[in-house]
Amino acid sequence: MKTIGITGPTGAGKTTALQTLAAMGVHIIDADAVYHDLLVRSIPLQEALIARFGRGILAGGQIDRKALGQVVFGDPAALADLNLITRRFISGAIREQTQAAAQAGRRGVAIDAIGLIESGLACDATVAILAPKEVRICRIMAREGISEDYARRRVEAQQPDSFYRTHCGYVLENNGTEPIEAFQQRAAALFAQLLT
Repeated sequence: MKTIGITGPTGAGKTTALQTLAAMGVHIIDADAVYHDLLVRSIPLQEALIARFGRGILAGGQIDRKALGQVVFGDPAALADLNLITRRFISGAIREQTQAAAQAGRRGVAIDAIGLIESGLACDATVAILAPKEVRICRIMAREGISEDYARRRVEAQQPDSFYRTHCGYVLENNGTEPIEAFQQRAAALFAQLLT
């Protein structure tokens, strides 16, 4: 079973690429979804975040992701601490899902993670999905209903395109100027090659 790491900054089009992989019979692991689930059910993760960032990140007794985001985006040290705390929990959950997919006989596993490179998760291939900064800002504003200022801070807090180009074996450009079907076809051709 092949493991493909899908990474790149938020709003670049990873979801479209992952939909293509899912249609090819690949099990998708969304690191963000894993993280959101862990925020709700993992008491050790909750305790570690409260210890570092304080009770101001809580709303109704739960971790409030937007409040946490307000604390860490724009503060490189706080963001680094958040990543350090969460990475070990997320990596463990991803390894469990990968093992379950292998036991179920899946064709492959795709791990969708912005911080894939930094996490140290081993993959057979890594693919970066990239798009221009302004395109990404517009996409995440529309997708999440957030302000341009907040969207811009999120984008600025992420690695530059050069980081992904340096650390990934493959790059898929998704600049928004071509029909989505053309991007999907290019993605499918690359993924078919990587799954053989």
